[in-house]
Amino acid sequence: MEKTDLTKEDKAYYSAGLLPELVKIPRKNFLAIEGKGDPSSTHYAEHLQALYSVAYGIKFHTKKQQKDFVVPKLESLLWFDTEKYSDLDAAQTPVMVPRVEWQWKLLIQLPGFVTENDIDTVKEAVWQKKKTSLVKQVVGFQYEEGTVVQILHVGPFSDEPRSLEKIMAFAVEHNLQKAGEHHEIYLSDFRKTLPEKLKTILREPVKIP
Repeated sequence: MEKTDLTKEDKAYYSAGLLPELVKIPRKNFLAIEGKGDPSSTHYAEHLQALYSVAYGIKFHTKKQQKDFVVPKLESLLWFDTEKYSDLDAAQTPVMVPRVEWQWKLLIQLPGFVTENDIDTVKEAVWQKKKTSLVKQVVGFQYEEGTVVQILHVGPFSDEPRSLEKIMAFAVEHNLQKAGEHHEIYLSDFRKTLPEKLKTILREPVKIP
């Protein structure tokens, strides 16, 4: 039985350079859970655990159907109250917006053969086993991000403004406007990797006015 590995099969999606570049991202299928609060909090960790419980449940469920896959990298969409913090640019927001006010949608990409019925079946099985209400908040999610400016950030999350400033400068130079939520793809496992060695793809959806 072959095992689908999206990280290897879809290398363009899971790669970025150290300088900003403009790329177009097609529609993708994800497993998702949404929440709000400090990413270092127990609240965030519980959402993450619920997402992974369903993701691995789907992996084992489809494997029984001779359709195995490697669970891909964790991703997140991040946003905040733009009216409240309208005077901040993209590089300032990670520092100036309190972490408790960040909203996020945690994502794990799914192979095309995973159906909504698969997701619902696994969610019910996981809930019956763990009785964790957050499992019911995990959903299938289709997302067509479109045109983005992206960059590979190497280092701690606290140093992301350095890379975001490069994205902003690129956007200004090419007359691009923000067109969606900030997107991060965590190529490294931040639970096991030293902060200075973390690799994260940063994406900012844009449009040409």
